[in-house]
Amino acid sequence: MDLDLASGSTLAVIGPNGAGKSTVLQVLAGLLRPDRGRGQLGDRVLFDTATGIDLPTHTPGVALLAQDPCLFPRMTALRNVAFAVRARRGADPHGEALRWLDTTRSSSLADRRPGSLSGGQAQRVAIARALAAEPDLLLLDEPLAALDQPVAAELRQTLREVLTGRTAVVVTHEILDAALLADHIAVMQNGAIVEHGPTEQVLHRPRTPFAAQVCGLNLLAGLPAGQAIIRTELGPVAGVAMSALSGPSVATFRPASVSVHRHHPEGSPRNVFTGPVDEIVPQGQLVRIRVGEVAADITPAAVAALDLSVGQQVFLAAKAAEVSLYPA
Repeated sequence: MDLDLASGSTLAVIGPNGAGKSTVLQVLAGLLRPDRGRGQLGDRVLFDTATGIDLPTHTPGVALLAQDPCLFPRMTALRNVAFAVRARRGADPHGEALRWLDTTRSSSLADRRPGSLSGGQAQRVAIARALAAEPDLLLLDEPLAALDQPVAAELRQTLREVLTGRTAVVVTHEILDAALLADHIAVMQNGAIVEHGPTEQVLHRPRTPFAAQVCGLNLLAGLPAGQAIIRTELGPVAGVAMSALSGPSVATFRPASVSVHRHHPEGSPRNVFTGPVDEIVPQGQLVRIRVGEVAADITPAAVAALDLSVGQQVFLAAKAAEVSLYPA
């Protein structure tokens, strides 16, 4: 992989299990060294296998925050944070620790030990400790994954505030984390970056099936077959061309914009796909019907009215106005 991260910006790394996301963080944190590679933070080379440079883990100015807060059990929250401050010579451990606890809305926890903290409280203290080290690069490995939704939502807002203007890399499975915390998104698959760009671009114009899936979009790849048509394995797909199409292209559209029919639909839909139903699964208050590569979100009432079942032949329709076409 080859990545550049501008100072003061946050990069979210997303991808399926086993893609190599956490390995990237371990390399950046100095916990793992690649067979070949070079890492540089500002003007300082962290490692370079060609020249033999390999800085000790505790020297590079990098802080790693994992799912497990890893707080010292016999220290209070205040002392846990102060421990990180002491690594910075000339700083006031007590005063700085109180400041960071306040910044992460956890000053009321100062005198409590980790064993008496909830998961969300412990993670807040861990964030305060990581920030108290004043790292040049902050690494977060699924920091909200082990928390209940209400707690995760509250902590996500805290992270959004404290990451502003900081250089950080966030590994996450949750697209909401990427949308709210990151300036850029990198999509990893099989140990390589397959898509990288500004957050808004990746969320609204994904170029890989995985990115489309986590963004909640259908994605079909093909080649231009006209001004606003691409030819895919499922047949021609018409849509709205977001820019000139001259090579490999993709069509994206929301499952909620796809209608399901027992018979070939009449009327205006230009894009009709047919096949057996592969799965019928809950999707919030809706039901997701998947036919091959295409998903449709419909109401439970519609499922009952259509008397749908797995294996049943159906037709899916999407209006061209709901389909976006752009270069892959």
